[in-house]
Amino acid sequence: MENTITLLFFIALFLLFFTYFGYGAVIWIAVKIKEWRNPPGMLQLPEILPEVTLFISAYNEECMVDHKMENCLSLDYPREKLKIYWVTDGSTDKTNEKLAKYPEVITLFQPERRGKTAAINRGMRYVTTPFVVFTDANAMINRQAIKDLIKYFGDPKTGCVAGEKRILTDVKDVAASVGEGFYWRYESTLKELDARLCSAVGAAGELFAIRTGLYEDMRLDTLLDDFVLSLRIVRQGYRIAYCKNAYAMEKASLNMEEEKKRKIRIAAGGLQAVSRFTELMNIFRYGCFSYLYIHHRVMRWTVAPVVLLLLIPLNIALLCMDASPRWFIQLFALLQALSYVAAVIGWYLDKKRIKMNFFYIPYYFLFMNLNIFSGIIYLFRFEGDAVWEKAKRSK
Repeated sequence: MENTITLLFFIALFLLFFTYFGYGAVIWIAVKIKEWRNPPGMLQLPEILPEVTLFISAYNEECMVDHKMENCLSLDYPREKLKIYWVTDGSTDKTNEKLAKYPEVITLFQPERRGKTAAINRGMRYVTTPFVVFTDANAMINRQAIKDLIKYFGDPKTGCVAGEKRILTDVKDVAASVGEGFYWRYESTLKELDARLCSAVGAAGELFAIRTGLYEDMRLDTLLDDFVLSLRIVRQGYRIAYCKNAYAMEKASLNMEEEKKRKIRIAAGGLQAVSRFTELMNIFRYGCFSYLYIHHRVMRWTVAPVVLLLLIPLNIALLCMDASPRWFIQLFALLQALSYVAAVIGWYLDKKRIKMNFFYIPYYFLFMNLNIFSGIIYLFRFEGDAVWEKAKRSK
């Protein structure tokens, strides 16, 4: 019995460590070797810039319209080659009224609200440009973003280019923004390494571009449209590049309750996608990408949360059995206890609106993993309605 529990303990520990630390280290080493053997070339814009559609799906975004349009009109891309589409299906506020003030905008509206995926499917039928840049109404992109994204399409194997997501924080922000900001810095580093080695594993909806001809209608019950859209392009034999110089800036969730809405939806959508893209785990067909997909996404959404919780009873059982190596098991038990105590302190400080970043990181990590179980419950209860409530953002 002791040997079995010890084996399970070390397997669980390895899986958790590799998912969050070892994977990144392996990819970093692989990238260094690859680029030492084949240094990457310089990216160049085409002599004649292509027409591009800036595609924004929005629901009741009257508060963001003017700010977003100011951002769109400030982009460094020829005005005559940039089409701006807003799909505003179901909006009942003044979103359409405000958009009517901008002659540059093509507004696509229908009274029925069927969710973001349905809005994207419908809007894409009107796109005629060779490239589409997707962005959110509440995400502000940098002035050179479109040109930097277009550079990557010089490689005919590139079907999608993911931009970088950056979380805006200020001194008043607490756990939601600190945790989300830290997570996205970590995630952006991994995405860049994945892309340099082979391909990024998915794109974030705040900013990414695709070849229009590769777009395929998504199922209307799709919960994570950006991830699914980009994976469909990989399934067609193309890669996802990553451009850190093109970035979208977005406010963090207003608080952890609002962040919880996002995390549950993302977890449910991620698990839904994993169940629908099992073929991408076929390493004989997709090679390097399969390795990245399994370790960067599948493991994080399925195995890691389970082993994180399993390590608690396994560690306690080994302590009671006085198992070997005793010093390591005791040390790990202490580290586990300190981590959970730090997470509880982070939770308490957040409730009191006291900012101490050190405690917010373990709190957010635990919060993120626990919400995957909430995502599983959400998915089991899901009846196909992809309309969801937006998380409120900080001011």
